[in-house]
Amino acid sequence: MTAAQAGTQGATLRSLYDVLLLDLDGTVYRGAEVVPGAREAVADTDSRVLYVTNNASRRPGEVAQHLRDLGFPAQPADVVTSSQSAARLLAQRIPAGSPVLVVGTDALAEEVAGVGLTPVRTADADPVAVVQGHSPETGWAILAEATLAIRAGALWIATNVDSTLPTERGLVLGNGSMVAAVRSATGAEPVVAGKPAAPLLADAITRGSATRPLVVGDRLDTDIEGANAVGADSLLVLTGVSTVADLLRAPVAQRPTYVASSLGCLDVAATALRVSARGPWPVSFDDGDLHLGGPGPASTGDAPMEALRCILDIAWANPGFGRIVATDDAARAVLAAWGPVH
Repeated sequence: MTAAQAGTQGATLRSLYDVLLLDLDGTVYRGAEVVPGAREAVADTDSRVLYVTNNASRRPGEVAQHLRDLGFPAQPADVVTSSQSAARLLAQRIPAGSPVLVVGTDALAEEVAGVGLTPVRTADADPVAVVQGHSPETGWAILAEATLAIRAGALWIATNVDSTLPTERGLVLGNGSMVAAVRSATGAEPVVAGKPAAPLLADAITRGSATRPLVVGDRLDTDIEGANAVGADSLLVLTGVSTVADLLRAPVAQRPTYVASSLGCLDVAATALRVSARGPWPVSFDDGDLHLGGPGPASTGDAPMEALRCILDIAWANPGFGRIVATDDAARAVLAAWGPVH
């Protein structure tokens, strides 16, 4: 039984879990900017917090320092990166001392060296594996070296396959976009370490000795799908990549336990944050459309999020639905707050 199923009426979300596994980009910060409410939510907790990131471009100590600079409590041991998980996967699959072609930053190369392998930067070194992680300096030359090595039979491990990366300026291309270029050139598929694959979150759960972990993130296709892959409850926060429209059409593997506007929800009753059709906003499925009405007397006042949690169960049960039809002014205001949903 999950913590969500075992939760008592009125218990806050954070109180149900022994470890919070927080995504970074789009959840805690966007580049150099703190996501509003995140700092206060994380600083004011007795729960164990681990920061779990698909971004393999920085050392754990650098990530922890960035977090401290932004006002978050963080030590290097609190940071779990996809580069660490990728290095573990390499060490399990190839002999000690083997050359590994690194596509990524020196931080990724250090993780490779730390598990007893030899990082190299050229296919002429006859690497038995390629590990590919995000770096803003990645260019054609190193992608060409990776292509040569993979086509020669090298094992290929990607730290993550996020197609985009949230920044304070908006979404930019992520490691998955670079992985796609190598995939196109080789016809190969990488072993993936980061979310939504299980290794990264499994490593975080082990490090935190978690029995009731909560995965928190802003992406359905990485954070939430990854949580479901390891059987953990999840919270989607709408502060990063995934939108209301994405959530309404989410496939089964990407459906979260809880939905909220931001991390500021951690002290709200968990039952109020769960996706459930048994809420104060009436929803029906009629002639292929979803019909949303105004709230009943049990409304808490957070209309857009409350109505969203009410409609999701019915939207997911009818994935081919057409429109969302508002039946009164309150519902029309909610639809306007959600933004485009078709």
